[in-house]
Amino acid sequence: MAEAQLQQFLEKVRQLQAFVALSEADPALRQALRDCDDHHQVVALARSCGFEIGRRWGEQDGHAGGDDNLLSGACPPAGTEETRLLLEGPDLRLERIHSCDFANPENVWYDQDEHEWVVLLRGSATLRFADELQPRQLTAGDSLWISAHRAHRLERTDPAPGSIWLALFSKAACED
Repeated sequence: MAEAQLQQFLEKVRQLQAFVALSEADPALRQALRDCDDHHQVVALARSCGFEIGRRWGEQDGHAGGDDNLLSGACPPAGTEETRLLLEGPDLRLERIHSCDFANPENVWYDQDEHEWVVLLRGSATLRFADELQPRQLTAGDSLWISAHRAHRLERTDPAPGSIWLALFSKAACED
């Protein structure tokens, strides 16, 4: 680990320790922490107290490289997704999708004519299939194969800096 990464890690630990100490000394803050339902609410509560604990390991403030860097670019407005076409051919399409605090409306399901392989490059998300009882919790590095016409929906993606996906759409099914 480079010295700069070590210092970044140690600073996050210091911020976490200070936030914990403050929550132990302040009953109202402790109750607010107890009322948090997910990681993002904890990060927001810590931020409201002046602590920055949300950066994930290895995450940088920004990425150099411009359009050819899949992790660069401004986060879209909350509640939206932005799609960038990376490659297109007769039987396939490759897209970069940047979601920010996005969810499909309650009864809206994707029903695509194409098969889709998707990998989550950054962030986390909750995806539900109509034929499964439990939603799937996805984190960076997780991938899924979604057969054509398999109904699915996004129930949640991360707030800023958002969740970044790489999606490959194909008209032909892949052989095992």
